[in-house]
Amino acid sequence: MDSANDRDTQGSYLLHRLFGTARVVQRRDFLASGAALMAGMHVGGAVAASGPGAAAATEEDRAHMRQAIELMRKAGVVERTGGPFGCVIVRDGEVLAATGNSVLRDNDPSAHAEVNAIRAACRKVGAPHIRGATLFTSCEPCPMCYSTAYWARVGRIYYAAAWTDYADLFDDLNISDDMKRPYDQRTVPVQPLLREEAQKVWSEFRQMPNRAKY
Repeated sequence: MDSANDRDTQGSYLLHRLFGTARVVQRRDFLASGAALMAGMHVGGAVAASGPGAAAATEEDRAHMRQAIELMRKAGVVERTGGPFGCVIVRDGEVLAATGNSVLRDNDPSAHAEVNAIRAACRKVGAPHIRGATLFTSCEPCPMCYSTAYWARVGRIYYAAAWTDYADLFDDLNISDDMKRPYDQRTVPVQPLLREEAQKVWSEFRQMPNRAKY
């Protein structure tokens, strides 16, 4: 029989897999899918995708993911423009963008493969949103990349390698854990300053009849 510590560890692991990662889950179905994930079986060491947000991958999906993995190798091993990360974005059968990580080439810490691809896709469609698009990424999105996909209204994300596959090399998992801590306990401390002055600008913005919406 499992000990209490074993059960606590397993429970913590399940909670992390639920709230710290995203596997083939649409944003609007996250909560419903999360409940199914908690009750689901483990497949190959990862939580199996299920519920209304999950979808069976097609051969076309696998082809797009293999392209993302090729870009992963190109970026990290061949051209060494950054870490081994690649991303492909597809909508209605059209590839909107296919890029790799370029953090080292561009001296830009935000130049992750997913962010690069989302930027290129949005430029191509002439809008800050790519609703209905599917994002294929060679590695589980970091918090920044998932947030960018969220704001771009990406419809679905598929990923290949999980954070735990490269935790000894990149700190995506650590960032996720760090963001769960109180502001003053984070690696980069966060604290408020001049809130009232900023609130005045929000009041002005809120009163604009033609304010930006996105």
